[in-house]
Amino acid sequence: MKQTNLVLVRHGQSEWNKKNLFTGWKDPNLTDLGIEEAKKAGNLLKERGLAFDIMFTSDLFRAQETGRIILDQMNLSHIEVVKDQSLNERNYGDLAGLNKDEARVKWGDEQVHIWRRSFDIPPPGGESLKNTAERVLPYFNSEILPKIRESQNILVAAHGNSLRALVMELEKISSDEIVKLEIATGDPLTYECSDKGIIRID
Repeated sequence: MKQTNLVLVRHGQSEWNKKNLFTGWKDPNLTDLGIEEAKKAGNLLKERGLAFDIMFTSDLFRAQETGRIILDQMNLSHIEVVKDQSLNERNYGDLAGLNKDEARVKWGDEQVHIWRRSFDIPPPGGESLKNTAERVLPYFNSEILPKIRESQNILVAAHGNSLRALVMELEKISSDEIVKLEIATGDPLTYECSDKGIIRID
């Protein structure tokens, strides 16, 4: 297997990120800042000499649009794009659409913190990070990993928690530590893929 790259990028800022709302499977647009973050990511990846053969993204517009903008900036809008809800953000259930501060008033700081940052305790009607990993990782192993083994360069445009699940697996991070990981909007994580494995380089 020749050396290739896998790049993970969280979508740019969405309208609900800006309003401090739990988003999950809801589907708001990118803000002007989110569009600029996606353009910046595309330019950065192009400057680094990276290119992609295929992009995987979620079933949600904010991730799809971020990926589209990145590919446009890199003159790669012609490549194959695969959309699948397996890469969707964690489903926040009853919290979706609520302001995070309002949720703290309703349920208390400690309970909201547990729902947001525990590995295996889901909010009412929603998913935990563990539940999210249970759909993201089989999809990665069945659909994305074979492409890596075929020496394809891959972009994954997705969400904070679906990417946390991937990073946990790729970097062998414990469930206690992964919940502390912050993945910034529009900030690419780059991995080098070879016979030695998949190794984070940036």
